[in-house]
Amino acid sequence: MARTAPPSRRTPPGVRRTRRLRLVTALVAVGVVVAGGVVWLTRDPGAPVVVERCRASVDGESTSMSPEQAANAATVVGIAVRRGLPARAATIGIATIVQESGMRNLDHGDRDSLGLFQQRPSQGWGSPEQVRDPVHATNAFYDALVDVEGYRDLPVTDAAQRVQRSGFPLAYGDHEPEARLVASTLTGYTPGGFTCHLRPAPVSQESGDDVQPSPVAQRFADAAATQVTTTTPQVVAGTRGRALEFTLTGTDAEAERLAWAVAGWAVASASVYDVTEVSVQGSRWSRDESGRGWTATATGLPRGGVQVRLGV
Repeated sequence: MARTAPPSRRTPPGVRRTRRLRLVTALVAVGVVVAGGVVWLTRDPGAPVVVERCRASVDGESTSMSPEQAANAATVVGIAVRRGLPARAATIGIATIVQESGMRNLDHGDRDSLGLFQQRPSQGWGSPEQVRDPVHATNAFYDALVDVEGYRDLPVTDAAQRVQRSGFPLAYGDHEPEARLVASTLTGYTPGGFTCHLRPAPVSQESGDDVQPSPVAQRFADAAATQVTTTTPQVVAGTRGRALEFTLTGTDAEAERLAWAVAGWAVASASVYDVTEVSVQGSRWSRDESGRGWTATATGLPRGGVQVRLGV
């Protein structure tokens, strides 16, 4: 059955909001507090979070998104990392979901289109349940993309169009700038480039031990195994199973990049998996002070090491 997708629709609201990145990024950078219908700006990174936002930043350029969109972007980029695909594939994937769904896992669409990529079950992409599973949908997209000869060298819009077969073939290229920012930060090529400003995680009484992860940590480990890395994490002793440590391997440069890819995925997915802290060599993101982004600190981790704490 042919791998075709429906014609793209009018640009969804989420995409239009993405285009207003300079204003949104400025507001996120200084913090936003709303009271009595008035927007107040504060430079205090410890101020209460009113609007949760995530941000990808590279060389002074930024794009902003909701935690929901960030988690979906993390899945799309993370699976490219897990499969060993180039950052170019991740850029194409992100540009596609921005155009098709505004980076949201939609339960509706044109004709029988569903999910992040608006894939059509009737066109062989899978069952309705499968195309609404971001992991299945993303792998199906990459399966088709890698069959496109020379996709790495094609313009983003051409590569995406050969997979999607949209009625608006030039639309994907409109989103290449923000897609490149997201791909660069979440593949680890721009260390510390992705951050989220979030409310505190919900309190959980569940715990594990020095061998068995807590239920929330196990859920995170299971997701990481399908979405970003084949590396199995170890429970950090003395954390009641609420902290996991990954050790990425390869050359020094590759291990460091992969560590940042896993760390970026963890931060981008923090609202879904109750992540409270992510550490790599020399840097840490803490949910309690997430307005500060990544901060330089002695973490005690080696190059290629990533430690993730979950639950409260």
